Amino acid sequence: MSIEFTETQKNRLTELGVKKETVFRMFETVTEREQTYKIVEKQAVVKNKADLNYLLEQSRKPALCRLQQELADALCEKGFTQVTTPIIISSRALEKMTIDKNNPLHEQVFWLDPKTCLRPMLAPNLYEVSRKILTSQKLPLRIFEIGSCFRKESEGNSHLKEFTMLNLVEWGTPQENRIHQLKQFADLVLKAARIDDYAFQEEDSVVYGVGLDVVSRDGLELASTSMGPHPLDDKWRITCSWVGIGFGLERLLMHREKQSGIHRYSKSNVFLDGVCLKIQ
Repeated sequence: MSIEFTETQKNRLTELGVKKETVFRMFETVTEREQTYKIVEKQAVVKNKADLNYLLEQSRKPALCRLQQELADALCEKGFTQVTTPIIISSRALEKMTIDKNNPLHEQVFWLDPKTCLRPMLAPNLYEVSRKILTSQKLPLRIFEIGSCFRKESEGNSHLKEFTMLNLVEWGTPQENRIHQLKQFADLVLKAARIDDYAFQEEDSVVYGVGLDVVSRDGLELASTSMGPHPLDDKWRITCSWVGIGFGLERLLMHREKQSGIHRYSKSNVFLDGVCLKIQ
């Protein structure tokens, strides 16, 4: 007879970060299962306590905060300027991105009232800031933003309702160099994030059209790219060619740390820097 851990036991071990192969192992008897559970759960609690102590006594900053700083430093060294923009944006800004009531993405937006919402992406503000900067500055121009975005996602293993995005854009990229620059910038960010197992795949975005996705060897999307001239540009009075990339930072951490779920490195009251706080 083959016996699994109970659902309660599976949930607890998963919460503690135990690997899938252990969580879903099979047993011959209930006694063997219960004895194994006690040992594995205790070991996982000990590890979580040790990791929490390391955070509190040595590293001091969660991996998400450290990653934001490391990526910002790497981009600034390559001539990018960091900007910060509001979390609350207008419905008009979303409509400029083609996200109106007829777009499926409209239902994923957290609306504060009929005219304002929590931003589901960084792009509208980056378009607006860039348009204003470009009235007085010469091309090329490299800017980026790191900040929270919000979507009504079904919270599975790789999606969050609140997540941290890095969006970078180079305005004035020669059209013949766009693919090359996209790959160079993706390499720059992923090297700074200490990730090396990825590849580029052509993808068709609902908003941006054809571009490149950056995917891990096991098929997880790590970043999506876009390039212009693009039909959206006219609405923001952008006339140059360009390239842009968006990364979800929690997803990068999930992949780098070989975790089965994204929540351990998210903004959370249950987890802190990958540690389950429900330990005694």
